[in-house]
Amino acid sequence: MSEKKRNKFTAQFKAKVALEAIRNDKTLNEIGSEFGVHPSQVGLWKRELLENAPGIFDIKRGPKPVDPSSDPEKLYTEIGRLKVQLDWLKKKVGPYL
Repeated sequence: MSEKKRNKFTAQFKAKVALEAIRNDKTLNEIGSEFGVHPSQVGLWKRELLENAPGIFDIKRGPKPVDPSSDPEKLYTEIGRLKVQLDWLKKKVGPYL
């Protein structure tokens, strides 16, 4: 039995083949023979590109939101502020408990 090595195509190559298929200048068979890929694989890549194309533009641009837990100094400041508030409340409410 012959052992064939599987081809691993890069994302750029897949996109190039899929865009060529979307143009409809050539048949899937012609595109497949040109790029050395089976025509059914060309069709799968074309379908995948068409299905995922709207999601490309959903990503919002601009600065990413800052994670509040990323800065430990801010967290220590918040802990200190909350401790002061708790101590104050214990002093005020303490005699009434």
